[in-house]
Amino acid sequence: MKKLNLPTVFAPLLAASVLMATPVVAKDLWPDLPVGMKSGVSAQMGDKLFVGLGSTGTDFYMLDLKNVKKGWQKRADFTGPARSGATASVVDGNIYVFGGSGKQQLSDASPILFDSVYRYNVSSDEWSMVETASPVGLLGAASYSPDNQQVVFFGGYNKAYFDKYLADINATSKKNQPNEWQKIVDDYMGMQPLDYNWNRHVVSYSPKSNEWAELGTAPYLPNCGSALLTQGSKATIISGEIKPGLRTAEVKQYQFGQPQPWESLHSLPASRGSQIQEGIAGAFSGLSNGVAIVAGGANFHGAKAAFEQGNMFAHNGFGKAFNPEIYVYNDGLWSQSVNLPEGLAYGASFTTDQGVLIVGGEDSKRQARNDVYLLSWNGESVVIAN
Repeated sequence: MKKLNLPTVFAPLLAASVLMATPVVAKDLWPDLPVGMKSGVSAQMGDKLFVGLGSTGTDFYMLDLKNVKKGWQKRADFTGPARSGATASVVDGNIYVFGGSGKQQLSDASPILFDSVYRYNVSSDEWSMVETASPVGLLGAASYSPDNQQVVFFGGYNKAYFDKYLADINATSKKNQPNEWQKIVDDYMGMQPLDYNWNRHVVSYSPKSNEWAELGTAPYLPNCGSALLTQGSKATIISGEIKPGLRTAEVKQYQFGQPQPWESLHSLPASRGSQIQEGIAGAFSGLSNGVAIVAGGANFHGAKAAFEQGNMFAHNGFGKAFNPEIYVYNDGLWSQSVNLPEGLAYGASFTTDQGVLIVGGEDSKRQARNDVYLLSWNGESVVIAN
């Protein structure tokens, strides 16, 4: 297995022993969002952090790390249809938003997967629609720009398959047609991972030429909802779904521009007190003092064992778990550190000079949160500031 190449700001050797799980939380250091946010988008341009969409509707906010006391400032509303599960990346002073799911018109019977692209000009605080369409479904995809010239994508739901599922399930009454409704769910959720035809290609989009390209095929099952940790041209894809309700613990690294760009890293370890790592979707991730931090995320406890026993509807009967665990990756080893104050997933995360800033997310009550936490590595454990 290859070690994750981390910045050498500060990287003391971390023993493989288990660390204490009780977090030390300093209060009221970071401004909360004005509203709760889950399943939205996030982007970082220097000292400016941006979040929005998802449960906020068309809201978009900015936090200036050079003037934190001003809090999250409202920016221009997103001009496209509201969407969840989109992905965003920065290229040449603009934020590009891709994919997601929602209703084209509020009166529509069911949501669809969007293939549209929108651009936000940070300087002018203006949104515009780009005259292009993504060649693959990008709901749940991860994206980054390795060179400030193009955006590279990993994963994404298949648009045709998921649009049909959404249309069928919304056209069938669970109350009046329970058998028909359940069959639609069972048929869709009971497929093999590759049968969903999720995007397995590494796809790129170049705003300057307005062109899409295929950069190769990943040698892994495609993932959706993965955490993404980027370092220049390298991207580390952490966990995520391999089919609805079933996650993977795999961690892999992609090196843009290399003839053989993929490397497998050590998988996430089983959490304390468990023999199985289910994998997590919607986790937070970033770097602090040379150590990678992965926190939170959602899964279904028991789904992996059910799948290994041949049950393709692996998460059937299991409640969705929102996990508080924090993992650190240092000197080629994963270890578990303290826990978040509560289980959270599907928020935003940023690498800053102070540590990993995590913003919003969904809690175990399925509520969108507006909390902001800073996770920082002190050489022995993760310190949490609120």
